[in-house]
Amino acid sequence: MPTVYDILRRPLITEKSNYLSGKLNQYSFVVADFATRKSVKDAVETLYDVKVERVNIINTSAKRGRRMRSRRVLVRKASVKKAIVTLAEGQTLQIFEGVQ
Repeated sequence: MPTVYDILRRPLITEKSNYLSGKLNQYSFVVADFATRKSVKDAVETLYDVKVERVNIINTSAKRGRRMRSRRVLVRKASVKKAIVTLAEGQTLQIFEGVQ
């Protein structure tokens, strides 16, 4: 049985996630491939002691790119599963507070 630390891999900090956390009270995480909406909700509520209203899950596909020097070599970026968590009104997560 996976623990809450296995489900949430890391917070996703980008320009878009900064906007979502500031204006819409939504926070983004990279989650495990086997994670479901309910397991992500339970993990965030137990780890950060907040009330989660909604969880959206996004599966991004793998990408292929080229190296700069040798155009023949293809590099493959792995696919990632993301979760966007909406918190209840007035609640925040401390890990996103210092990011501007």
